[in-house]
Amino acid sequence: QLQLVESGGGLVQPGGSLTLSCTASGFTFSGSSMSWFRQAPGKEREFVAAITGPSISTRYADSVKGRFTISRDNRKNTVYLTLNDLQSEDTAEYFCNAGYTVFRYDQWGQGTQVTVSS
Repeated sequence: QLQLVESGGGLVQPGGSLTLSCTASGFTFSGSSMSWFRQAPGKEREFVAAITGPSISTRYADSVKGRFTISRDNRKNTVYLTLNDLQSEDTAEYFCNAGYTVFRYDQWGQGTQVTVSS
């Protein structure tokens, strides 16, 4: 059974940092590309970052390039997103899913909220 569990969000001041985690089960994690998405209030869910199964390639949305880093630990079935130099426009619910820049599964986890505010 597919399960995606995101964690690590919180309230942070502008310029601050967070590391999000997503632990997955129900599919072959090590062979699957993984992506992070986010959804701000009143907006569509958007792609943030992606990583291939063997961590050979990564891709980022232009809005986060140079500030966010995606990584993974296939032994733990976990994908991470390190968020640096956070800005108010990064405030959103963050989700992970299988797939490279697009989501594979219609089922989503509960997400983790990131709020950037002074």
